[in-house]
Amino acid sequence: MEQMQRAALTLACTGPIKDRLASAYREHLASIESADLPRDLADDLIAVRRAMVRERPLGRSEDAVQATVRKMSNEEAVEIAGRVVMLFGALCGQSQPVHKLAPVNGAAIVHINRA
Repeated sequence: MEQMQRAALTLACTGPIKDRLASAYREHLASIESADLPRDLADDLIAVRRAMVRERPLGRSEDAVQATVRKMSNEEAVEIAGRVVMLFGALCGQSQPVHKLAPVNGAAIVHINRA
């Protein structure tokens, strides 16, 4: 839950969407075990992962995430970022309230509680 929240917060920060998406993936989403999520959410996470590493790197200085982000349009990056945020929202709906976390890159923490 914490890594998913941090990914959503990274996406909400300022900067180019492709940079935020790559950062959210590398720093947070890549470390989430899909087996730890409910099956329907795990499938969504797997789809996001596939979308983020689908391109082959051009050389040794580039990895699959960089190659993929370089080739995707801004609209596609927004779509994938939206899927991540929706995934976080769905995860919040199936779990306990989000616990207080330390700020990420100076960003304020938004606490989400189920009604």
